[in-house]
Amino acid sequence: MVKSVLGVYHPGLRDWIIQRVSAVFMAAYMVGLVLYVACHPGITFAVWHGLFACTAMKVATLLFVLLLLMHAWIGMWTVLTDYVKCFVLRSVLNVGIILSLVACFFWALLILWSV
Repeated sequence: MVKSVLGVYHPGLRDWIIQRVSAVFMAAYMVGLVLYVACHPGITFAVWHGLFACTAMKVATLLFVLLLLMHAWIGMWTVLTDYVKCFVLRSVLNVGIILSLVACFFWALLILWSV
């Protein structure tokens, strides 16, 4: 039986669904961003700043970052569980990954809300 990274008593289906939903949202966000850049040739800092000054774009970008970090955590947890058999080493790596992902989230939050 597969254990879930997000819950002890649940199968891995929830993790699998989170991976797929986050991937779809991230792909849609990236397509939208690429289309925006393609439709604005010679984009300037003012245009770029105006795009990210919009609250809806800030929220969408923050959601993108949050889903990216969740996606990365589930993937890294799965890889570490499969390939690192030493419990202590796996625990240290998991804590290091969690701390770096949390730091990235707060860094993204600081960047987005300083615009």
